[in-house]
Amino acid sequence: MTRVNIVLLLVLVACALSLVTSRHGARRLYVELTRAQEEARRYETEYGQLSLEQSTWSMPARVEKIARDSLHMQLPTPQRIEVADLPGDAALLPPAAASANRVASASPDTTEPATAPIR
Repeated sequence: MTRVNIVLLLVLVACALSLVTSRHGARRLYVELTRAQEEARRYETEYGQLSLEQSTWSMPARVEKIARDSLHMQLPTPQRIEVADLPGDAALLPPAAASANRVASASPDTTEPATAPIR
C-alpha cells in the first residue's frame, strides 16, 4: 500500500507541476498579446498622424507658397504659354474617348459632326 501511495504522490506532483507550467505559459502569452495590442494601437495612432502630416505637407497652397517664396518661381504669363500638338495625339486619349472618337469619325451617316479630341 505504501508503494501505491508514493506512486500516487509522484503522479500528483507531476500533475501539479504541469498545471503550474501551463498557467505560467498562458500568463506569459497573455502579457505578450497585450504588449502586441498596445504596439498595434501605437502604430495606428502614428499612421494617422503621419497621414495627416502628409496631407498637410502636400497641400497645393503650401506647395505653391514654397515655390514662390523659397524657389522664386512664378506662373508664366499668357504670352509665354504655348500649346503644342503632338503627332498621334489620339494615343493620349483615355480608351473611352478614343473609341468614341473612332466611332464618330467612322460613321458618315450620323447627323452630328465628329468631335475633336479633348486636350
